[in-house]
Formats: sequence, C-alpha cells, structure tokens
Amino acid sequence: MFYETAKRNHGLPHDPFKAIVAPRPIGWITTMNAEGAINLAPYSYFNGVSSRPPVVMFSSEGHKDSVTNAKETGEFVCNLATWDLREQMNATSATFPYGVNEMEKAGLKPAPSVLVKPPRVAASPCALECKVTQIVPLQYLPGEAPETYVVFGQVIGVHIDEQFIKHGLLDTAAMKPIARCGYHDYSLLDETFTMVRPR
Repeated sequence: MFYETAKRNHGLPHDPFKAIVAPRPIGWITTMNAEGAINLAPYSYFNGVSSRPPVVMFSSEGHKDSVTNAKETGEFVCNLATWDLREQMNATSATFPYGVNEMEKAGLKPAPSVLVKPPRVAASPCALECKVTQIVPLQYLPGEAPETYVVFGQVIGVHIDEQFIKHGLLDTAAMKPIARCGYHDYSLLDETFTMVRPR
C-alpha cells in the first residue's frame, strides 16, 4: 500500500499516520496565565530533544491555551501521565473555556513547584519544571497552512517520587507511563529490556 498524504488516498476509514508514529510519550503540561489561572492539558506530540542541558518540547495543533500561557509567562511543567492517572489525563483533554482549571475538573490536587509558578500534578510520580526557550510556528509546503506551534522548554528542576528509584536507577516500567498510539488507542509501558550499545 502507498498513499499520498496530500490526497489522503489511503482508502481507510481513518488516517493511519498517528498509528505509524507510535507510541508517542504524553506531555501532560501545566501552565498558568499572568493572572494565575491554571491550565492542564495532554499533548501526544511531545518528547525530550536534548539531555545536556535537558530540553523537552510539545507541539500544539492550533494556538491552544498551553501555548498562550507559555508565551505569556515563559514557564510550564511536564507531568508524567501514568496508568493510574489515565482517566484524569483523558478528562483534561476536554475543551474548556479559557481560564477554566482542568486540574480541578479532573479531581486532581496540585503540588507546588520550586523554580516555576505553574503547579505540578501531585499524584504524578515525576514532573519537569521548565523555562520556555523557543516557540516555533511550523512551516509547511506551499498550499498547507494549518497553525502548529512547537514549544521548547529547558528543564530546570525535576521531581521524582523516590519509591521508584531502585538500585540507584529510576525504574521507568514501575511507574507505568502511558503513551498515545493511533485513533483512540494508548499503550502501557510496564516492562523493559536492556541492550548495551556497541563500542
């Protein structure tokens, strides 16, 4: 099978692109506006892009509240979305009017951050406090003009629930992070394997 993305001539009931680029980590992003209103939203176009210094990014299709707040205040927090928090994460993906606190709507308790103003999700086992370094509008080929913004943030502080540190290493699988696949599908990371890079 081959199809051209511009023609969408795949003949399937749904576009398979997101099912191919999978699983995708979920950036569960907390931001605040200048007045202190809290926003919490999940982004499946999310990842780490650098480790020295640590930098993460999330991509928003449309100028959503997270982008607006990140641009206004220059800060955000990325909370780890896990199996135990899957329903709350999904609840925060709903469309609410600007200024509504999704954290409250999902029944989540905030925990204070140390170096930035937006709070983190108290129940999440890890959170990354970030300062915005760039907000980049994506450029497309001629004829394509959707609004997509990539927000880059340098991680300046990290919260870890110490129960998941075992033998000096963070046990990723024990936290049961979830990731987005295609359509309405998600995946669960509850097992890892080890390979040593060749020298």
